[in-house]
Amino acid sequence: MRILSEAHFPELPSYYRGKVRENYDLPNGERIIISTDRLSAFDRILTCIPYKGQVLTQTARYWFEETADICPNHVVSYPDPNVVIGKRLDILPVEIVVRGYLAGTTGTSILTQYRKGVREMYGITFPDGLRDNEKLPAPIITPTSKAFDGGHDEPLSPREIVETGLLTQEQWDTLSRYALALFARGQERARERGLILVDTKYEFGTDESGKIILADEIHTPDSSRYWIAATYPDSFEKGTRPESFDKDFVRAWVADRCDPYKDDIPEIPGALIEQTSNVYIRAFEMITGRTFVPDDSYATPKDRIRANLAPYFGGSDGKPS
Repeated sequence: MRILSEAHFPELPSYYRGKVRENYDLPNGERIIISTDRLSAFDRILTCIPYKGQVLTQTARYWFEETADICPNHVVSYPDPNVVIGKRLDILPVEIVVRGYLAGTTGTSILTQYRKGVREMYGITFPDGLRDNEKLPAPIITPTSKAFDGGHDEPLSPREIVETGLLTQEQWDTLSRYALALFARGQERARERGLILVDTKYEFGTDESGKIILADEIHTPDSSRYWIAATYPDSFEKGTRPESFDKDFVRAWVADRCDPYKDDIPEIPGALIEQTSNVYIRAFEMITGRTFVPDDSYATPKDRIRANLAPYFGGSDGKPS
């Protein structure tokens, strides 16, 4: 298996390791972001999934290009299939989640809260009588505070965001306009591929002039929920979840065998890892309408990335003088 488990290059400056990505800040204000194949869950790394980093980088690339007319994004270039060079931004302290359906599994999801009898959420009043996975009359924004210190995200209303000074009214208006327009484009393209874009998260930041720019990733299977459209009507009638790009095989397998927050993680079977890799590849191909072509040049993915990033070694901005 060709696995990119880590991408630490001492030749690159200002290294920061995230759960899944390796980051390097260049002196010209740009950032190298390398997506590894690590799979994170339960606040730890469970395993690595072949080609996961390439799939996510290339899926996000497709969407950044498809939505560049809606709002500016952080992308500068793609020197490698696993790598994006982006503008370094000050990330805004509000995470934007747009939802088109009454769905979700986390504690902050509208379905989880609705099942508990909550009808006022995120500054929105929900009527009684909605069913699991029902389409909402119109997409809604469910913002949360972004926990930079490892804490939990907390639900917010637009009024709370402005009154507490997390964002100015102008910033909130811009973010909400961008988010709804991005989601509409995503749903439109997904529909053309036989998919439903159910919900997704966006992260925005500001550049040195205060301009709001889309960051991180967009409409990938890690940041979004997709359903197979043909399975939705029957599943909705039966009260079951539509078929999706369910990449939670590994998470469920681990949770069935140990306390993943406390115990050592048991060795994960190779067949399960391969199955998960195939799900990511299928997601890329259905979402983009393109065939996934793995880049297996060089002996290892890390060797390939090292060669492609060589112009940036020593703190260079990679541009010819």
